Amino acid sequence: MSDNTLRIAEIFGPTIQGEGALIGEPTVFVRTGGCDYRCVWCDSMHAVDSDYRHSWEPMTCEEVFAEITDLSSGKPLMVTLSGGNPAIQPLGELVSLGHGKGYRFAMETQGSVARDWFCELDVLVLSPKPPSSGEDVNWDTFDECLANAKGKPKTVLKVVVFDEADYQWAKGVASRYSGFPFYLQPGNHTPPVGDDETIDMDGIMNRYEWLVERCLQDQWFSARILPQLHVLVWGNKRGV
Repeated sequence: MSDNTLRIAEIFGPTIQGEGALIGEPTVFVRTGGCDYRCVWCDSMHAVDSDYRHSWEPMTCEEVFAEITDLSSGKPLMVTLSGGNPAIQPLGELVSLGHGKGYRFAMETQGSVARDWFCELDVLVLSPKPPSSGEDVNWDTFDECLANAKGKPKTVLKVVVFDEADYQWAKGVASRYSGFPFYLQPGNHTPPVGDDETIDMDGIMNRYEWLVERCLQDQWFSARILPQLHVLVWGNKRGV
């Protein structure tokens, strides 16, 4: 496999971005395969766990972009690079190719792998994982990710919150990086199995209500508190 070959778990859309700074915006998703984390509540294990690697298609940047243009009927829109951790893939060439045709690119990553091409993105969402994930953040690498962005893409931070410990941790992250827009999102605690019947919607909305009340109680007015819109609409279905 070439060093420039991408491992693709799925490409789908157009749909809408379901979370974060671009919530509601039409987008095509390019979900890469592979991740350096194993968050205990991961909702995209089909793009993370090596047990699924047989389903990750090796594709060139040209092949990926051809699929993007086919799905979007050649009309430029936002392309969301997701995973897994898309930062472990050589995506710089794809971003450059798409920009040449008027497409824009957003990427979400936990900030555990820094790449020079981060500065070529239009939107960079850094989502460090809280204590409930079971992972530890390397803040030196996280800072390197910010440095590699060079202030060029719109850069925002987002933290998923499951409990009080996560909430307090998120407040510390927001204080440390006070110069960046900060998004909070209640965690989706139901393992994805492919259909929306597995969703505990009441549980998710109760967590969202708790998170809103918690922020208002602390007068944390700078954080934006958003649900996962795609989960509310489609549950845990893939490819929407």
